[in-house]
Amino acid sequence: MIIKRFLYRILRVLLPAGLLFLCLASGARALQPAAQHSILVVGDSISAAYGMSLEQGWVSLLAEHLQTSGPDNQVINASISGETTAGGLRRLPELLDRHSPGLVIIELGANDGMRGYPIASLRANLDKMVELSLAADARVIILAMEIPPNYGARYTAAFRESFVLAASDPRTSLSPFLLDGVATNPELMQADGIHPTAQAQPILLANALPTIEAALAQQ
Repeated sequence: MIIKRFLYRILRVLLPAGLLFLCLASGARALQPAAQHSILVVGDSISAAYGMSLEQGWVSLLAEHLQTSGPDNQVINASISGETTAGGLRRLPELLDRHSPGLVIIELGANDGMRGYPIASLRANLDKMVELSLAADARVIILAMEIPPNYGARYTAAFRESFVLAASDPRTSLSPFLLDGVATNPELMQADGIHPTAQAQPILLANALPTIEAALAQQ
């Protein structure tokens, strides 16, 4: 009888504490998904809205679109005009540490190709960016890029293949060419023939959005 009373007193003390622990643990789990909805975009002038206000660019349009589907979605645009894969790789560790994204979108490589940089360097930089992002528990999307055919069939083919190879991990997705339907339409390109106009930005978003939404659904 004494033992039963002793056990009853212990349960009266421990049970509320256990319930409090479960509530705190549940609260912590409820807070975790917010960080996982953070989306980091590391790109060049195409994502930095070159030639227009930042609000007109496809990344800002993405942020607006995702806000309608979930207020927890936060898009961080870390794109810089003229950026290469080497520059993106140098900046990425600090960006990952600062923002802890659940999804990293890499839109780089066009400047490497236009400057004729070695394909081996392009591939190594993309691979390392993917590796660092995955190690930080983020899914990855690589936005495929293209270069004009005048760079030669061999270089152009190797350039295109670099993005496919970099997206080989199951946690990494390859999005179609971001400027598909835009790059060959002079009316949707700025006077330099390189950068899309503000009117083209919704098309860029439409090209990337299915891959982005699929990746978010898998988080």
